[in-house]
Amino acid sequence: MFGQKTIRPLSAAALGGIAFINNTLLAIDTVKGHLLQIDPDSDNTKIINTHQVRDFTDVTGLAIWEDTLWVTRGNSVYSCNLTSLGLEHFVTLPYTADGIAVWKSTIYVSCQKQGCILIFERDTRKQITKFYAPGLGVENLAVSEENLWVCDALEQTVYCIDRATGEVQFSVLTPFESPTGIAVHKNIETGKESLYVAYASEEPYIRDNPNADPNHELTYRDRTFIHPLHYHYDPAQHYALSNGYLIEMSYLEEISPLEEVYLTDVEWRIALPSETDRQKVRSVEPVGLDFTEEFIDGQRVAVFKFDYLTPGERHLFGWKAVLEVRGIKYRLNPRDVEDIPEIPPELQARYLVDNDELAMDTNIVVNAAHEAIGTETNLLRKMYNIRNYVYDELSYGIKPHIDTPDIVLERGVGSCGEYVGVLLALSRLNGIPCRTVGRYKCPPYAEYQRIPLQPDFNHVWLEFYIPGFGWLPMESNPDDIGSGGPYPTRFFMGLCWYHIEIGKGITFESLTSKGHRLTKEDVSIGELAINHIRFTILQELEPF
Repeated sequence: MFGQKTIRPLSAAALGGIAFINNTLLAIDTVKGHLLQIDPDSDNTKIINTHQVRDFTDVTGLAIWEDTLWVTRGNSVYSCNLTSLGLEHFVTLPYTADGIAVWKSTIYVSCQKQGCILIFERDTRKQITKFYAPGLGVENLAVSEENLWVCDALEQTVYCIDRATGEVQFSVLTPFESPTGIAVHKNIETGKESLYVAYASEEPYIRDNPNADPNHELTYRDRTFIHPLHYHYDPAQHYALSNGYLIEMSYLEEISPLEEVYLTDVEWRIALPSETDRQKVRSVEPVGLDFTEEFIDGQRVAVFKFDYLTPGERHLFGWKAVLEVRGIKYRLNPRDVEDIPEIPPELQARYLVDNDELAMDTNIVVNAAHEAIGTETNLLRKMYNIRNYVYDELSYGIKPHIDTPDIVLERGVGSCGEYVGVLLALSRLNGIPCRTVGRYKCPPYAEYQRIPLQPDFNHVWLEFYIPGFGWLPMESNPDDIGSGGPYPTRFFMGLCWYHIEIGKGITFESLTSKGHRLTKEDVSIGELAINHIRFTILQELEPF
């Protein structure tokens, strides 16, 4: 099971830096100060700094070169012999030293406060140079041959950096949030290298408290573990895939109208999951009632037909799909899109116009579109500026219905669908084709396998089009996590495994009667039926 299972060290509270010595894993428990020796196959855990726990408390970064252990604690970097574990001071930074990696005589130290990765020479203890940190969060490091690996807790991302130049080669999204440590394992027999990432966070759970009435109460507990990070980088397509899961998704409608209706010659259309670079549809089958299938703008749609829907009539109908879904992160630089072709006329006619109540002719939206990009002309930078502008102007809030972008900008609060509406309007006014994507996210509990999971809400995001490259994803609001930025870019041209892509650029669900498409004013689907959504994570996909 080595390289396939999740490693859960016994007694650990919050893991930081990790490193391998052959097939033995060393990890630092930052909270307890325990330097742990872990068997990756059995999770058997041993404290090896039994007499130096106080010295190792608050250590965050950890690296090993030959028989020397390197750690970061507070503003300082220390080293020690693996057998004695007596820390010796190496260097002190102006700010907190977060992560560390060592290759021969070169020492790499990450510092979030400085926004840099600092490089030192071991013998002179002098700083040689520095690289800009690729992300915004606290970063930990590992090194292998020509690559420096950087995991960023806030960005939920691992970056592959050329350790000679500091240039990011590619990046991958981690399957779990809050990655806090990273290590490279080299198979002695094959020479193949693989990555392991440590995670540390808190999770809510329901505690049974016999002294309380009622006895069930919400509380939090530590959640920390180590998981292999699988990836596949495709430089020609400018993306990298990461860990994925086989997921069964069911979407079901239950006819249960708030007010009884009578409809004849009814066709009820529900979009089906899409085939994409990161999502493969293994199978789709009907649930409840059979459906026929049609294609709308290249997207698969299930069509359920009823001769009549009469008062008192009840039905269950929908579909069940088995999907392979992975994380994906595209990597394009502004210089990559300097000389791009013209936008095809058919995309201009469809995705540069107000065809979805985007209020693109109102003063507040027009002015926002100009203000968002300033004098920028590069398409990728314009899209990035528009995203940041919307994040500056809006804060997230759930509403029972979707308002138009002019109202949302005036109010300053929006749901995911309203974020999408504003982003669509500002992008299209700046000549960037955009479309709505999404509909649901699988609850991101990858360890809860073969257990039915229900999402709390539906969800939408968008795709923007770059001529010569195609459609690229961008989340609506999850990266809007602060006030005034800077904002993470984990979901700017990236999606995690739990995003389910359904019906790109088309209406997710629609209803016709006698060939006439019904609007909300005619019959609201939400008032006519109750939807039921269920996900079941079947297993993690095999490595690439």
